[in-house]
Amino acid sequence: MAHPATRRAQHTLSALAVMLIASFMLAACTSQTGAERPPEPGDAAVAKVDGKTVWTSDVKREAVAQGLIGEGEPLDASSDLFRRVLDEVVDQKLLAAEALKRKLDKDPIAQKRLAAARERILGDMLVESVVSDAVNDNAIRGLYQEQLKLAKQSEEIRARQILVATQVDAEAIKKLLTTGASFEALAMERSTDAATRFNGGDLGYFTTDVMPEAYEANLKTAKTGEVVGPFAVDGGFAVVKVEDRRLEQPITLESARPQIVRFLTYDQVRDLLEKLRSRAKIQTLIRAPQDVPGQPKEPADAPKAAPASSVAPKAPPAKAAAK
Repeated sequence: MAHPATRRAQHTLSALAVMLIASFMLAACTSQTGAERPPEPGDAAVAKVDGKTVWTSDVKREAVAQGLIGEGEPLDASSDLFRRVLDEVVDQKLLAAEALKRKLDKDPIAQKRLAAARERILGDMLVESVVSDAVNDNAIRGLYQEQLKLAKQSEEIRARQILVATQVDAEAIKKLLTTGASFEALAMERSTDAATRFNGGDLGYFTTDVMPEAYEANLKTAKTGEVVGPFAVDGGFAVVKVEDRRLEQPITLESARPQIVRFLTYDQVRDLLEKLRSRAKIQTLIRAPQDVPGQPKEPADAPKAAPASSVAPKAPPAKAAAK
């Protein structure tokens, strides 16, 4: 396996630019304060490279950049992953320091790349700031409650089934049930459905629209405790007992939270970019592609229906709180 420095060197040019910028910023802060301070609350020093501190936040940020952990996810400082990423951060700092010694940052191409990296960092920080202010617990709860009001609750059925090969076998089982035989015991003994047999035939809670048509037709009006069937299904004949009927339970706030956060984040970033673009003077200097004889053309879009209103409402996340 390649040494981390070798592996990272293959795809770390942009990271090197970021590190150079960070070096300049750190030097400025140190000269002003006289000592390094934790860049984030609760930060801890985990290494020093030529007297300069590496913080836990540096390692976590690199792990997020590599897609090893998600934004905001914890990273245990005693874990192997943390130590591996720490080695890579140290390597990056060594590479950046050597680049400064060689005055690579003075090269015009390097200056452009450093400027581009700076713009990316500042843009990311702006987005993080806007999202942090807007995507808060009140906004999340508000959208969740809004979706609960819009959600249509279907009826759920909990049922057990016994599946057998022939109608004769199914009729015999139903007769045994009328004499007091245990549905669960008969399911374990006689059912051919491997998915539910050893669970007493339990199908759990479901809405009939997700089941084959035969189940929907036969269970639509069945009451709790009623034994329905036999009726023909794929694989044979089914005898089904309705255990419970209830309104579909809405998704919990905690289950819906990740999807709501993604939607609110996207919404904030989209609105921010729309505002910035509307205030800016943007000129596209590249020409539109020209038609080349014989070149395949993309099919034309289908004509769009006229909108009912001149202002379209923002679409909430699909089924964010419906199920």
